[in-house]
Formats: sequence, C-alpha cells, structure tokens
Amino acid sequence: MTQAAQKLNEEKVFKDPVHRYIHVRHRLIWDLIGTPEFQRLRRIRQLGTTFLTFHGAEHSRFGHSLGVYEIARRVIDIFKYRNNWDDSETMIALCAALLHDVGHGPFSHSFEKVFGTNHEEYTQKIILGDTEIHRLLERQGEGFAEKVAEVIGKTYPNRLVVSLISSQIDCDRMDYLLRDAYFTGVSYGHFDMERIWRVMRTVDDQIVFKLSGMHAVEDYIMSRYQMYWQVYFHPVTRSAEVVLTQILHRAKTLYQEGFQFKYTPHPLIQIFDGNMTLHDYLKLDESVILYFFQVWQEEKDEILRDLCCRFMNRRLFKYVEFSPSLIHSKDQLALAFKQAGIDPRYYLEIDSSSNSPYDLYRPGEEGERQPIELLMPDGTLHELSQESDVVGSITGMRRTDCKLYFPKDRIDELPKQETYRKKIKQLLGI
Repeated sequence: MTQAAQKLNEEKVFKDPVHRYIHVRHRLIWDLIGTPEFQRLRRIRQLGTTFLTFHGAEHSRFGHSLGVYEIARRVIDIFKYRNNWDDSETMIALCAALLHDVGHGPFSHSFEKVFGTNHEEYTQKIILGDTEIHRLLERQGEGFAEKVAEVIGKTYPNRLVVSLISSQIDCDRMDYLLRDAYFTGVSYGHFDMERIWRVMRTVDDQIVFKLSGMHAVEDYIMSRYQMYWQVYFHPVTRSAEVVLTQILHRAKTLYQEGFQFKYTPHPLIQIFDGNMTLHDYLKLDESVILYFFQVWQEEKDEILRDLCCRFMNRRLFKYVEFSPSLIHSKDQLALAFKQAGIDPRYYLEIDSSSNSPYDLYRPGEEGERQPIELLMPDGTLHELSQESDVVGSITGMRRTDCKLYFPKDRIDELPKQETYRKKIKQLLGI
C-alpha cells in the first residue's frame, strides 16, 4: 500500500443531507479536510448571493466539495468492481475531487469579475504553493501534488480521471445539482443519480453510458437546464450580484483615488493594488467581505454607503428586459441619470446570462466539450443527441437573457415635474 492510500484505523463519516453519509477511509483525505485552506470553504457559500432569493441557499463549498469526493469514491468503487479502473489513480482522483473548488474566493463569480482572478488557477496555486495542502500531498511521493493539479487543470494524461471531475456529466455537476436543489427547495434539479452510476461504463479513456440508461441521462440534462434558468440565473440573484459587484468596484476606485475610509479594508488592499499573494487570497472569505459591507453603511461616500445598505438590507435593483430598442437609448438613459444626480456607472448596469444545456464536441473551440456517448448493444458508441429526441431538440441551443438593472426607488423619489424623471421612465418603460 502506498503512503497516499494509507487507511484510517476506523472509518470517519459525515452526515450529509444529499448522500446520507460521506465515508472517509484514507488518512490523506481526512488530513486534507482538516487543513486551514479546506476549512476556509465553510465560510464561502456554494451559491453566492442566491441566499437573497432562496433563503435556504446558505450551504457552503465545504459541503459541496465533500459531496463531489463521495460521488467520485462511489463511482471508482463501481469501476473497480468491473475491473475498469487502475487503482494507482484512485488517490489522485479522490484528492482532485475533494480539492477541485478549494481556490474559490468570496462571492466567487462577482469577485472574479471585478478583480480578474480565476478560481481554477488559485486551486492549482493552493495545491502547488506554500500551503498545508501542498505539504500533505508532497508527503505522498514526488510529483503527487503536480498530478492532482493537472487533473484540476484538465492536462492530466489519464482522461478518465479528468472526466470524473470535469465533463458534461461529472461528479461535480451531479453533486451541485442535487445539493443546490435540496437547499433552495426547488424540484427541478432532481435526477436518478444511482441509475446513472449503474449504467456507467468505461471505453478506452472515457466514461460512456449504456443505451438502457439513456432516460436517466436525459433527466440529468433537463435538470441542469431547469436549474440554470430557475435558480442560477434568477433575476433577483443577478440583481444582488450587480449590487455586490458595484460595491467592490466603488471601494476599489475610492482606494485608488486616495479616499480616507472610516473603516479601511486592510484585507483587500493588496488586491486593490494588484499584487495579492496566495497568503493574502487565503485570508479572504465571505465573513470578511460582509463585515466591510456592514461597516461601510456608515462611510462618508454616499455611493458606497447606499450600495452597502442596499445589499445588507436586500433593497436590490429592479430590472427591465434589455430589448434592442434600449441598446440605442442607453446613452440617453445615462445622460438622464446624470441630470437626476444618479451616477450611471454604479446605478445602471446591463447583465447578460447565457447557457447551453448540452453541446457537441467542436475541436479547437474555446471551452470545447466532449460529447456524452451511449454504448449500444453491439458495442458501438453513439453520441447522445443521435438517439435522444429530447436532447437532440436542445443540442447546441444557446439561450441568452439580458436585463437592465437600476434603482427604481431612486427614480420614484425624483420630483415629478422634472423632465429627466419623465425621460428615464419613458426610456425604461416603467
């Protein structure tokens, strides 16, 4: 037995609302869970600002990461039972599953939009950098940490291991769909995961699915489609993200202009300056960000103060559909906002969401995706949309939704006789 595969004297379990129990049998996995870098994920929500739309969505990336590990563990056990798995890859795959999200920042996607960070790159930096996680991985043998990082970066030579963590139907997506549906309370994200496991097969270096399990795969694809449009792209959640993003933009701008904060955001200074170290990054979590949002409600700057009050007290922006007619009138809107004393840089924002529920493999395209293959009774492979009318009808379909967000309460407070108030309402159609 390798050092990485060293077993605990007694199995540890986590009670989990999605998988019932998460089983930890290896010393390395147990030690990785106990690192400061992994424990930090308890303080980062899985769904960012979604808790302001669905009040139950308070679950963390810690729970999701454990869930992805558990699914990977069970799938690997199935592959081992069928003699379709190289056991030397087990610990690399389990570590990658556990650590795949360890690089997420607070309110991850908004944070990345403002500061240009990338959570996958930070995940690799944490695995390879001066961290407790790295030291634990390196004790397992030379190059072990690099192999785990390669799985995260999708450059690991064993594509079967990579596809467990990152593909159109992988352990990551299976967990977050079920977990997010559970905590938001919606019914859209449910599918028969165990049925999918039972029809999984390996051919060469890829995961395929028996034709008899096609309907379970269809349910998964449609669940993902519904979750994106009913939960992940919910317009109220996007409004909260817009306000949060504008707060971070405003704070960064004020700092660069030499503004004297009443409550100086010391943990954010390095990222404002553009020279944040890994150590600085790991100090950031959502409790830190929310602390400053709370105290900035008392700042002298009116815009920062107002935006923070909006976020903390859920007085979010309203929206209208961003139609082609609004494209030509956005400059007029911005001018009318300025005349009304409302800064359009922070109070007028276009937000666009786009997603493809299932796509074919197009070599060379950015973000190219491997197709889902069905294993036919004669042993040949057929791409899913060739056999499924349901999936075929949505294959390659990209749905995009654009909305224009603005503070309707500020507009309603404007003097009724002012022409700019009438102009704003006319252009927005409210």
